[in-house]
Amino acid sequence: MTYGILSRGREACAALCVIIIFILASSTAMAKPANKLHPEFGSNALIANGVTTSSSGRRFVVVQPQKPGQPEIAEITAGNVRPYPDAAWNGWRERQDGEHAFVGANSLRIGPDGALWIVDRGAPGIGKPLVKGGPKLVRIDLATNRVTRVYDLASAAQGASFVDDVRFNGGIAYLTDAGRPALIVLDLSTGQTRRVLENHASTVAARPLVAEGRQLLDSDGRPVVVHADQLEVSSDGLWLYYQPCSGPMYRIATRFLDDPSLDEATLSGHVERFADTPSTGGTAIDAAGTIYVSDTDRSRILKVSATGEISTLIADPRLAWVDAMWIDDEGKLWMPAAQLNRTPGLNHGKDAVRWPITLYSIAVGAKPVRR
Repeated sequence: MTYGILSRGREACAALCVIIIFILASSTAMAKPANKLHPEFGSNALIANGVTTSSSGRRFVVVQPQKPGQPEIAEITAGNVRPYPDAAWNGWRERQDGEHAFVGANSLRIGPDGALWIVDRGAPGIGKPLVKGGPKLVRIDLATNRVTRVYDLASAAQGASFVDDVRFNGGIAYLTDAGRPALIVLDLSTGQTRRVLENHASTVAARPLVAEGRQLLDSDGRPVVVHADQLEVSSDGLWLYYQPCSGPMYRIATRFLDDPSLDEATLSGHVERFADTPSTGGTAIDAAGTIYVSDTDRSRILKVSATGEISTLIADPRLAWVDAMWIDDEGKLWMPAAQLNRTPGLNHGKDAVRWPITLYSIAVGAKPVRR
């Protein structure tokens, strides 16, 4: 009798323990953060370091070719890539001019007009001379897949210039020069350009450029220096945020940039230090004013609030050198983990890329800014 009572008690206790363990396991599973990264595309051949998407869902990437025959600009279709807008624009060869071909595409984005805009630095690589007709801003009509206008940037990009990225604000385009530190202001109606804040503290890289715990070195072992690089325009068009690749981030009211009557001293007086950002591969801004910044040293994405406060969105070792990001109409942040720091030109001549190169996305629930 006593044995039976003890036996039933043990059975009841065991059943209760099983229930408790199940509840604790379920609670732990619910408390554990889900993997938020979603791989959108992967390639074992192409290094895509910039992405943009159209309102109809078309996907475009800028490629840093690692061998002959790879495109500069490509469209991703059904898991494949094709040169965009065609093979001819992606078929530049040495000793040719660059008027009708991409010499070295550096960035791309869907503009506020719905067209695809591409920045061509005009040189086939870092430290290589500019090609005649090379530095340019190219507009492509997505309805016809044809180039409709080419803005020649030769008047603003010369010598060591490395035109890097672009943002729009009404009839003005702002570009960064990462080689000969400055901002470029382009009048989209006339095509005229102005160089501003040249060699200013806000456009000159004063910190080492680091990624995954190491300073970037070129093939000859020299430190890699990237001056004015990332830039964003606020949703109301009142502010331009920009920085050298190694940070920090500055801002200036666009009304001053747009005024050609201001001399450099006056313009410089309106520059504000905004946020102490780290070495950065790329940025994006949402309609609420939050700037997303890729931290190349710690493989994470940071959020910089409209008041300059910094927090972490996600940290993941797969986010190796996330470059030019993009926020789509569904509120997803697209992140090309380009691993540029592992390529020979930025890794003391050693190739340490771990294939595939993957394009990730993460839901941020934000509205995009098309500037």
